[in-house]
Amino acid sequence: MSKTALLFPGQASQYVGMGRDLYDNSAEVRRMYELVSDLLDTDIAKLSFDGPAEELKRTKFTQPAIMLHSLAVLTVLGEDRPKFAFAAGHSLGEYAALAVTGALSFDSALKAVVRRATLMDEACRQNPGTMAAVMGLSEEQLENVCREASSAGVVVPANYNSVNQIVISGSLAGVERAVTLAKQAGAKRAMLLEVGGAFHSPLMSSARDGLGEFLRDTPIAAPIVPVVANVTGLPVRNGEEIRTLLVDQVTAPVRWAQTMKTLADCDVNKVMEIGPGKVLTGMAKREMPLSETANLDTLADIRALAAVGA
Repeated sequence: MSKTALLFPGQASQYVGMGRDLYDNSAEVRRMYELVSDLLDTDIAKLSFDGPAEELKRTKFTQPAIMLHSLAVLTVLGEDRPKFAFAAGHSLGEYAALAVTGALSFDSALKAVVRRATLMDEACRQNPGTMAAVMGLSEEQLENVCREASSAGVVVPANYNSVNQIVISGSLAGVERAVTLAKQAGAKRAMLLEVGGAFHSPLMSSARDGLGEFLRDTPIAAPIVPVVANVTGLPVRNGEEIRTLLVDQVTAPVRWAQTMKTLADCDVNKVMEIGPGKVLTGMAKREMPLSETANLDTLADIRALAAVGA
């Protein structure tokens, strides 16, 4: 039996101009942008549509902008949203997955992401760090590399993106040492990434604590379909468990390879990525036996989907 999963992208999928056509098409989308602009005291619509790109890349703005884009697609789809059996999102994208399944209201999800982004931005300034992508080492090999490199500074696996790619995170000295050791261990590639901080590492601990305080008062319901959680790579349907996992997610690695395996094991053979870019569908094509993929980024994408009656 064919099953569909909705996937939602995370940080680094942003681009200047994203969401403009959706904003122009929907009063409800414009209201959501106004809500976030008020929370940030910044015109997030102008920043998303006109840049500058360097400012849009700031964690404080990137995360709400991507979240707005994903929710804008869902809003414009309205009753034409495709039927789906699972939802998942990469890091930040997990909040959109929780919104589409009803675990969080759209407004609650946006408020949580604004708070998360602000806290993580502050943590980046307090504890500067970086990340690196490593290809061609096993999980065990790279975990051993990180342990050895930790003598130079904090460094841990942060994103288990696929069988072939793991991202590490930590202090500049720790990550640079790990990159050197990874190459010596036989990695095909190991390169520093242009990111604003050491996401999904212990250097984000202050953001984790602050988010925990914020989410304590945020209503989280049982989702209408399972959401595959980043921290475990397994389906979750309990609101309180979701709350705990969202807090843990700030400093824990994203188990995206396990997420894709879980979806495949649950007979998902169609994935639809909702929001900017095609990163997640690209990984899914390589890691899952799929009959179909789709990307819903623009108004044209939505109209094309409606034309085929999906």
